[in-house]
Amino acid sequence: MQSALKKFGNSAGIVIPKPMLSEIGAQAGDRIDISVENGRIVLAPVRSAVREGWAEASRLLAEVGDDGLVWPEFPNDDDESWEW
Repeated sequence: MQSALKKFGNSAGIVIPKPMLSEIGAQAGDRIDISVENGRIVLAPVRSAVREGWAEASRLLAEVGDDGLVWPEFPNDDDESWEW
């Protein structure tokens, strides 16, 4: 497939067909990483770090009082014998 570079101010851009974006698991509006490897421009979706944003989400839940246990506690028979 061929396309043309289009001028955007001092830069250039290209339209990437939706099927190609789907193939790399990306969609319009996603952040991508751009690099040059062996004379080729390589685009890759930026993947969030595992559990990124969980701390902030937990803090917000605690602020509104929605951070209680969902399940009742399930004690083990020997919990009293544990030393911490």
